[in-house]
Amino acid sequence: MGSERHGQEGGRVAEARLPSRRQAVRLLEQQRAEIDELLDRLTPADRERPGLGGGAWSPKDLIGHLESWEEYVLDAIDAWQRGERAPIDTLTYTVSTSRINAQEVERKAGRSWAQARSSVRATRAKLIATIEGMSEKEWSSPATPRARKPLGHRVGQLLVGTRDPFTHERSHLKDLRAFVHERGHER
Repeated sequence: MGSERHGQEGGRVAEARLPSRRQAVRLLEQQRAEIDELLDRLTPADRERPGLGGGAWSPKDLIGHLESWEEYVLDAIDAWQRGERAPIDTLTYTVSTSRINAQEVERKAGRSWAQARSSVRATRAKLIATIEGMSEKEWSSPATPRARKPLGHRVGQLLVGTRDPFTHERSHLKDLRAFVHERGHER
């Protein structure tokens, strides 16, 4: 569950054409709609039941994990706009992605489902507004004066799924679908 790559630690990210801001937002919104539809099928007890992907995470842990990476993106964009290195870049060179994920799940464990869902929605709204508020020039220009990759590419790397940028949520859909199915919440 927590071992996926986020464009760091030698993970290979597909070098596809940079999606426009609109395309990136569309990808993010489509994946979130799928996640939300599956989460809405679960009972309150199942939302906090471990076992997602055969591991220790619950659906509540998963949405906290997804939110954490969106928070890292927002912090990175703020840093890049100041011409600084993104805090997540420093973190991923000193701590494994699995450890980062575990620490974030642990940090958010005390939240109720309602608190988690509200926070996740607020973070997503801020991310979408941030992306939409950029110009295409800013999106397609290097993240900092010393950077080589466009800001949009770097955002996509941080929200990478198995290989493709902006597909982090898609990489968790199979496990969430199986979790919902195992609990008899099919539609």
